[in-house]
Amino acid sequence: MKILVTGGAGYIGSHMVKYLLKKDHDITVYDNLSSGKLKYGNNVNFKKLDLTDIKKLERVMCNSEFDAVFHFAGLSIVRDSQKNPKKYYLNNVLATKNLVNTMIKNKINNFVFSSSASVYGKPSSNKISETHNMKPISEYGKNKKEIEKFLYKLGKKKNFKSLSFRYFNAAGADESANIGENHYPETHLIPRILKSVRKNKLKVYVYGRNYKTKDGTCIRDYIHVSDISEIHYKILLKIDKKNISKIVNCGYGKGVSVKDVVNEFRKYANKNLKIIEYSKREGDMVKVISDNRKLKKFINWKPKYNNLGKIIKTCLNWEKNFNNIK
Repeated sequence: MKILVTGGAGYIGSHMVKYLLKKDHDITVYDNLSSGKLKYGNNVNFKKLDLTDIKKLERVMCNSEFDAVFHFAGLSIVRDSQKNPKKYYLNNVLATKNLVNTMIKNKINNFVFSSSASVYGKPSSNKISETHNMKPISEYGKNKKEIEKFLYKLGKKKNFKSLSFRYFNAAGADESANIGENHYPETHLIPRILKSVRKNKLKVYVYGRNYKTKDGTCIRDYIHVSDISEIHYKILLKIDKKNISKIVNCGYGKGVSVKDVVNEFRKYANKNLKIIEYSKREGDMVKVISDNRKLKKFINWKPKYNNLGKIIKTCLNWEKNFNNIK
């Protein structure tokens, strides 16, 4: 297949590109390189492109004949979206609509969209299914919700198939240790702990330890980024053969606490990490866990990395490779 990956220089996008290259597909990457680095050189067709530039986008996509588009480009720091809502709307909503409308002009109708569990807002049940109410709290979550609605309406009117993945907490790194997670500023728990280990500053800052959970810390559903790539590909093959669109949760369906993550780092990094408690952050939710039954039923999926220890070990290997941790 001839496949376009937007944001292919970023965290999830670069793992997706690697997976698709292993399957011998013809890959093109569009990325503005604002936060990522291209890692595949001559193995992909690369164009430095900002999707907000509609004229350039239409020009480069003209007669492109892609069989499918994986869309990972965009801004993803939730707290930043609250401070800069216009910037997020431009990059996450208008840019995505530019891309989709240009696809339709060029008769490309398989679209894979990286959505987020942030569309749900505050959970009202222990596990969140795709039918859960959508009441996003952040501007980032509102962006994702708007695009999901936009895609739904298109699917009703046109022969346009879309797949929206509601990610819970993507984590981990490729087993080769050549690619991994590296954001700036870093807001995610696992990369923040990695940074502490790398700098030998063995303190982990935890926001609240008096939640109503087994150990008082928040609980999240972490899923390895390589499993995410496999899920994307398998479901794409399904929708390519059928005239259907899907929205699916992307998680393992089990929760781990902040303290669980710290303890696994203590074990595998062999470091005596000390937890420093900060006050709770406004908007932080106690427990966010996916109901992934729809995903498993649709592709008969069995995860390869459904273990927190495996996730942590791939992260540590990547850090060692790129930052020379001894």
